Amino acid sequence: MAIKKIITEPNKILRQKSLTVNKVGIDEQKLMDDMLETMYHANGIGLAAIQIGVPKRIIVMDISKNDEKKNPMYFVNPLIKNKISETSTYEEGCLSVPNFFAEVDRPKKCDVEYLDYNGKKNLIKADGLLATCIQHEMDHLEGILFIDYLSRLKKTMIIKKLSKQKDRPDRIIV
Repeated sequence: MAIKKIITEPNKILRQKSLTVNKVGIDEQKLMDDMLETMYHANGIGLAAIQIGVPKRIIVMDISKNDEKKNPMYFVNPLIKNKISETSTYEEGCLSVPNFFAEVDRPKKCDVEYLDYNGKKNLIKADGLLATCIQHEMDHLEGILFIDYLSRLKKTMIIKKLSKQKDRPDRIIV
C-alpha cells in the first residue's frame, strides 16, 4: 500500500467526471488499498479516486470514531437508487479543500447500489453521517465539491485563499 498525494482545489482534475469501472480486479483493489491508507493518513473519513488523480468511480470511507475498530467501506460505481426529501445538515470539510468547513444540507437518507471490494453487487440503506458522507464522495465522481453548494461569494473567497496557499510552497503544514 502507498500513500498518494491528495489533489486540492483549484485543480481542473477535481472537476472531471469519473469513468465507470468495468470490473473490480487486482488493480482496482490495490487502488482502493492505497486510497484507504491515504485517507487514514490525512485523517479523513472518505476519499474518491479522482482526489488522487484517478478518474474512476471508486470511493473509500470509514466513519468509525477514533476509539472504535476501523470499519472501511468500499464503493465501486455507486448509484443512488432512492433518497428522501427530508434533509439533514452537517458541517462538511474535504481533503481537497483543506482547512475550510461549511454547513451543507443533503437528503437525510438514501439507498446506494454499488460493487464492493470483491466486485459483488450490494445495496446499502444509509442515513445520518453515512448518507451525508456517501453523497459528498459521490459528488466528487461528478466533479462537484461541497463548496459548490455555498454562495458564489463564499466559494470565490475560499478558492482565492486556497490559490494563495498553493503559491506559497514554502509553507509547512503539520
